[in-house]
Amino acid sequence: MSKPSDNPADPFKKALAEATRTMADDPEMTVTYSVDPSGMSKEGVRLPQVSRRMTRDEVLLARGTADAFALRRRYHDDGVASRYAPTGPLARDIYEAMETARCEAVGARAMPGTAGNIDAKIAHEADRKGYGQATQASEVPLAVAAGYLVRQLATDRDLPKSAGHVVDLWRGFIEDQAGATLENLDHVLTDQAAFARLARKVISDLGYGDQLGDDPDAPDEDAGDDQAEEDQDAPDSAGDEQEEGEDPEASPERSQEEQQDQSQAQVTMEDSADMEQGDEAELPEGEAPLEPPPPAPYSDADPNYAVYTTDFDEEIKAEDLAEPAELERLRAYLDQQLEPLKGAVSRLANKLQRRLQAQQNRSWLFDLEEGTLDAGRLARVVANPTTPLSFKQEKDTDFRDTVVTLLLDNSGSMRGRPISIAAICADVLARTLERCSVKVEILGFTTRAWKGGQSRERWLAQGRPQMPGRLNDLRHIVYKAADAPWRRVRPNLGLMMKEGLLKENIDGEALEWAHRRAMARPEARKIMMVISDGAPVDDSTLSVNPANYLEKHLRDVIAMVERRRAVELIAIGIGHDVTRYYQRAVTITDVEQLAGAMTEQLAGLFEVDPKKRARALGMRRAG
Repeated sequence: MSKPSDNPADPFKKALAEATRTMADDPEMTVTYSVDPSGMSKEGVRLPQVSRRMTRDEVLLARGTADAFALRRRYHDDGVASRYAPTGPLARDIYEAMETARCEAVGARAMPGTAGNIDAKIAHEADRKGYGQATQASEVPLAVAAGYLVRQLATDRDLPKSAGHVVDLWRGFIEDQAGATLENLDHVLTDQAAFARLARKVISDLGYGDQLGDDPDAPDEDAGDDQAEEDQDAPDSAGDEQEEGEDPEASPERSQEEQQDQSQAQVTMEDSADMEQGDEAELPEGEAPLEPPPPAPYSDADPNYAVYTTDFDEEIKAEDLAEPAELERLRAYLDQQLEPLKGAVSRLANKLQRRLQAQQNRSWLFDLEEGTLDAGRLARVVANPTTPLSFKQEKDTDFRDTVVTLLLDNSGSMRGRPISIAAICADVLARTLERCSVKVEILGFTTRAWKGGQSRERWLAQGRPQMPGRLNDLRHIVYKAADAPWRRVRPNLGLMMKEGLLKENIDGEALEWAHRRAMARPEARKIMMVISDGAPVDDSTLSVNPANYLEKHLRDVIAMVERRRAVELIAIGIGHDVTRYYQRAVTITDVEQLAGAMTEQLAGLFEVDPKKRARALGMRRAG
């Protein structure tokens, strides 16, 4: 017989697994518990871990997650969902959120006990993502608000506080655009296909109809009917084309006089064109008509890179995004989170400082005609008064006139431990380099909103022009300017802990922005280190442009920076192979390695011996 478990949480976990299988009507479904993010696959579900303590929050979260997955397994058909699924990413997010809300609402009507459990799950997720602190609708994805609103309308239950705040922010917009469609929600809730059609209508009402793709319910004959209608609508134009293509000899209606008139008209047009060219040639030099200059390109690296509008972009100081008291609180939270790590980072920073100071040893030029009086050689002057006085001058070190730029990815995927460690490493390295008379600038990049923000709203209002280019509002953050003392800006790095700050990442424009700032600096040597955990991603831009639009621009900017060689560019990828983009780059698999990677790469750059420098960097070129 097997020995009974001494973990008090095991009976609860076993009972919850059996209840989940029963509720899902799938006795073969596997149920596991893990510290990894919860999820569902064809084989089973993965629920949040429940510790031995079995705290109330752990139990409620596990129950709510289990109920949500079980209800989706029971009431959701993948075939129907894929048939009606939109093709665009934004529309698909709304579609999936509404379908999830439908399954949970149907289950709540049949099994009322699930409603409270799922409320606890929704509250946990909304609080974790900081939705309760959002001050405007653009700070929360529209898809999330649509799912919450559908659940509220279908169950007639109050939402948890943070989720209710999301709905309040978006309610006016959603009800104005799609309120009439949502009135039919109750009639289609139990019919997945009918609900999918309603969801597609809601998506169209909200302005994302261009992402729906083909209508799955449209008959095949529609294409032929449309062509026939076009032919009927434009008989004259077709006739004109036919007349133009007819042989003149086969058309008795076209007299010789008409043909002659047409030839004369053509000659007259050619003569007019020649006269215009002659007039331009006869203009005195310097008096040619001035044409308006072409608009400046949005990118020096790629003149074809387009931006729909820059009106809503912002370059802002960190202290302008939060009150001083909030920055102090966030900084204290950052220090508390990373107290165990600070010792290791400090040791690495001290190692970097020792290596830099070793190169900072004073060296002098002696026996000069002017400079500082060399007191060590005064005895020679006393012994032989005819000997001229000796002077000396201190030799300058190369790396003193240096500025280092740290460009940090502030995208949503960095949330949690990656952004915390990046912040503390930037903080400690800035302090270390400042001791060695090396100036440091710390910059961050993200967007002001999810899913396009005000740029997308203007694009929708102006009729959705094709290929609009970058379609989101940039936010470039200056955490520490190069000339700002570290002690004055120390609280600024706590801003990275602010919920709702980290959103999308458009790396190419951020790198070009940081490069321009570095080029404007007076220092002789400029170094830039980019820290990122993924390729550039912005759903709004990629939904209406080629899939590689942002990645291509990033490659173009990197190529420009590395070709000009005015700035030494290195990159560190966190779980992301940045060697595909940068010539000098290193990839780390664990965020805990970031401190060591940053200090080693910076120390390598300050090596005087080229061989030692290459060995210290240990970088490989992109393949």
